[in-house]
Amino acid sequence: MDLPNTHRHPFTAPSNGVSSTDQSADSTAPSNGTPRSIPLRPGAYAPMLTMFSENEDLDLFTQSKLTLRLAQGGLVGLVVMGSNGEAVHLSRSERSRLLASVRSTLDEGGFAQIPIIAGCTEQSTRGTIELCGEAARDGASYALILPPSYYKPAMTADVLIQHYNDVADKSPIPIMMYNYPGAVAGVDLDSDTMLEIANHPNVVGAKLTCASTGKLMRLAAAAGAVTANSPGNGFLATGGFADIIVQCHASGGSGVIAGTGNVMPKLCARVWDLCAKGEVEKALEMQKVLSRADWALSKGGVGGTKAALQEVAGYGAPVRRPLRGPNEEGKKKIMEQLEEALTIEKGL
Repeated sequence: MDLPNTHRHPFTAPSNGVSSTDQSADSTAPSNGTPRSIPLRPGAYAPMLTMFSENEDLDLFTQSKLTLRLAQGGLVGLVVMGSNGEAVHLSRSERSRLLASVRSTLDEGGFAQIPIIAGCTEQSTRGTIELCGEAARDGASYALILPPSYYKPAMTADVLIQHYNDVADKSPIPIMMYNYPGAVAGVDLDSDTMLEIANHPNVVGAKLTCASTGKLMRLAAAAGAVTANSPGNGFLATGGFADIIVQCHASGGSGVIAGTGNVMPKLCARVWDLCAKGEVEKALEMQKVLSRADWALSKGGVGGTKAALQEVAGYGAPVRRPLRGPNEEGKKKIMEQLEEALTIEKGL
């Protein structure tokens, strides 16, 4: 197996002990719609929830509130239109408006250096390339792409490698692999396949929602992942849950992209920052609490996470059908399970 190409997008590693939450307000991007080159930093990211009104219309005013909440909470990047963002429920027009709104909110709020990773998954290679182009136009710096799965029997390793290579060839922004078997009929990218894809110079990272820390370790080591204190080759190797932040750090990974970050961004960021400073015992104690909260939100799904955000921030509950939020009893149970973690979050 050839080692991945070391040509990656620029990255500046924080010095030992420097928090990943430090942000510069200066933008490196032109204002003429050219794709932005904003480095991917190690740390905690969140796949943003998409805000809807009670009648299920896109609610960009509330989306801006959430955007600033997450940026101010210390997250180093945002995924827009991921699984937690109900991307499959959005029209092309809504995707464009949503992405442009988040980018504008970050820029105007003093967070121009926070990159946006846009979900850009279609079942065809052609459609995926089109989404990447639209995302670049609307303010994304990177594209996060699930493997196609509708014709699962045809999705051999060779086919998937060719798909990602073809997309990477044509995408105006760098792409990241997204391995989430539960969302794609069980299609699971193994580490050999991912490393072959990572050889492409326009493939700069991966999100592993398969929760395999062994796969993460193999990928991070061979691809030269950026870590808390080393730039590596600039490859961003992330886990997909908040309950494995310490494990990702120990595995040589770059952080996590976790839905729980929508509800408790400060706690997610703090666990990573403690790891980065070498305070692993403190990180582990917080990780234990965060792991219980993450499990409660994972069981509740998008509806449960949105219900929790509503309780914590006063907005965010509506989902698009056929999704549903929890009933009152279910919501109460979720909040009881989040109580300890939310107490820590409020104190940060």
